[in-house]
Amino acid sequence: MRFEAIWKFAAAGMMAMVMMAPGQMKAQSSGTVLKPADMEKLLPASVFYRGQTANIQLRNSGGVKFADGHYVLAALVDTSGYSTDISTKYQAYFVTEVPIVINGSDLKAGVYGVGFMKDDMLIVTDVGGNDVLMVNAGVDKEMKHPMPLQVATDPAGGFRLYAGRRFVNFTR
Repeated sequence: MRFEAIWKFAAAGMMAMVMMAPGQMKAQSSGTVLKPADMEKLLPASVFYRGQTANIQLRNSGGVKFADGHYVLAALVDTSGYSTDISTKYQAYFVTEVPIVINGSDLKAGVYGVGFMKDDMLIVTDVGGNDVLMVNAGVDKEMKHPMPLQVATDPAGGFRLYAGRRFVNFTR
């Protein structure tokens, strides 16, 4: 009888864990999408990358403030002073205060340059211009009014970083 009670208690505990897991994952990915007006207080006017500074385009920025107060921020930059090789890979300034997953690949907290390549790839580089991560990007053909850069919620969960109609998904 005592053994049966232990099994029931263990089974109830396992069931509780299974029931809680989806909610915990949702809580980690929940957050508020930030619009360009929200970014003014969060980002500087210019940023350092590969030995130079570039001005941020606040009108083409977005981000997420997670429920725990951490941020993921992105903004297009003026890359006119950079070589073609660099400006191809560095189109936006990207900050994540927490580790995130971009299209299934892990990215540590940090400051990065990102760029959507012609072959529907997103490349992430460190501030020295060194490649950190490369993932496939999707194309949202249903998007009615594409913008140069924006962040939106992803219907499948998490968030999307868009450049026009091209996008990647990111979650915590």
